[in-house]
Amino acid sequence: MKQTVATASRHEGEQIKGSRFIVDIVSVAAESDARDALSAIAAEFADASHHCWAWRMATPSIERASDDGEPSGSAGRPILAQLAGRDLVDTAAIVTRYFGGTKLGVGGLVRAYGGAVGEALDTLRLLPWIEMCEVRFEHDYSHTDAIERLTSETAGVILDRSFGESVMLHLRLPVISAHNFADAIADLTAGSIVLTSEKHGLPS
Repeated sequence: MKQTVATASRHEGEQIKGSRFIVDIVSVAAESDARDALSAIAAEFADASHHCWAWRMATPSIERASDDGEPSGSAGRPILAQLAGRDLVDTAAIVTRYFGGTKLGVGGLVRAYGGAVGEALDTLRLLPWIEMCEVRFEHDYSHTDAIERLTSETAGVILDRSFGESVMLHLRLPVISAHNFADAIADLTAGSIVLTSEKHGLPS
């Protein structure tokens, strides 16, 4: 059964022959989110030796990994194996290494990177993966509180909103509850907002 992580987290275990391995586990909705997280972590630890990573996406199905200068197959692949072993999707694992002065060899690196991610994942609460969709629509200010309450009740997340003459809203909703959400919005606005797959991103 596919799983995902409940929240982003950071974990650092014991040093291995002086090398530090800092693991960031990040919940992502798209590959662009994973790359943004990687860029932010690389900037935060700009003086680190390596930023090795892997991620798995559910829709579309994507698996990627990088050794970031470590010997081929010694970092990205064992990180990815930890994600795949738990059938984690929409999840990125980024491991920042500060070299401690002693080479670990390919086998040692495989154990270090895979082990660090495994330890980090053992500390996290994993959730069943639920297929999500992104919905965009415009609404009057008078409906703001009610729409935010409906979003919360359907386990949705507000990704972005902008304010002008009206409110432009960008949501992520579970596919299974998206049509109920659309029906509730139509009732709330007396039919002035009808969410459709073509215009608003509602699943067909």
